[in-house]
Amino acid sequence: MFERQTTLIAFTLLTLALGGAEGPRRAVAQGVAPSAAAETLFVYGPGGPLPAMKELAAAFEREHGIHVVVTGGPTPQWLARARSNADVIFSGAENMMTDFVKQLGDTGRAAGDSAGAGAPAGRIDEATIRPLYLRPVAMLVRPGNPKRIRRFEDLLKPGMKVLVVQGAGQTGLWEDVAGRTGDIEVVRAFRRNIGAVAGNSGMAKERWTTDSTFDAWLIWNIWQVANPKLAQAVPIAERWLIYRDAGVALTMKGRERQHAREFAAYLESPAGARVFAKWGWVTGAPRARR
Repeated sequence: MFERQTTLIAFTLLTLALGGAEGPRRAVAQGVAPSAAAETLFVYGPGGPLPAMKELAAAFEREHGIHVVVTGGPTPQWLARARSNADVIFSGAENMMTDFVKQLGDTGRAAGDSAGAGAPAGRIDEATIRPLYLRPVAMLVRPGNPKRIRRFEDLLKPGMKVLVVQGAGQTGLWEDVAGRTGDIEVVRAFRRNIGAVAGNSGMAKERWTTDSTFDAWLIWNIWQVANPKLAQAVPIAERWLIYRDAGVALTMKGRERQHAREFAAYLESPAGARVFAKWGWVTGAPRARR
C-alpha cells in the first residue's frame, strides 16, 4: 500500500515538473484534457467585426478549452503572420474576402518559402468561404445632432461637411449609396460635400475624433454601436441603404483542424447570431422593402 502511494505521488510530481502546474490547473478548471487546453487557434480579420469576433472567441475558448487568438485591424498589420499560422480568416465585405484570397495566396518567398514553391499555410480554402451576417450603412452625426440631420438628403445641402471611407470593406460605399436612385445630380451634390476620404474605418474614427468640423460620417452602423459616446446614428431610408456582410473562411491549415472547423460553425450558431446582433449586425430574416 505504501509503495503504491509513493508511486502515485512521484508520478504526480513528475507530471507537474514536465507540464507545468498552470496548464493542468487550467485544464481541470475548464473540464478538458491538458493536451486540448494547450491548443491555439489563430484568427485574423478587419476591425469592423472584431468586437463580435473577440466575444465569441472568448466564449468558444471557455466551452472548448481551446485558446483562440483573434487579431484584427488593417490588413498590413497582420498579413505576414496570417500567411504562416492563420486557421480562420474573417472579412467585412465580399470584396475584402476576395482581396484576402489573393493576398494570402501562394506568394513564394514572401510567404517564407525560401524555395519559392508551395502555398503558405494561411492560404484561404475558397470552398470554405461562408457569408455570415449583414450590416447597413448609417449616417453618424455629432452627439445631440446639432445640425439636425434627419435623412440622407440633408447631406446633399450646400455647406455640409461629410467624412467618408474609401478602402477595406467600404470601397465604393459612398458612391453606391449616392447612386442608388440613378440620379447623377445626387452623386455630384454628395461629392461636393465630402470633406475628407479616409483609407479605412480606424483612420476615419481618428479624423472624426480630432476634427470637429465634420458634420456627418457615412459608415457602417456597427461603428456607432461599438463607440456610442463618439457619435449618434441617424438611420438611412431603405431607398438609400447598402448592406455588406461579414464572412468567414478556413485556411489550408485550418481546414485540417477540427477545432477550427468547429469555431467557424460556432460563428453561425444561435449563440453566434446573438452576439453579432448585439454589436449591430442583421442576423434575422430579411426585412420587407419600404
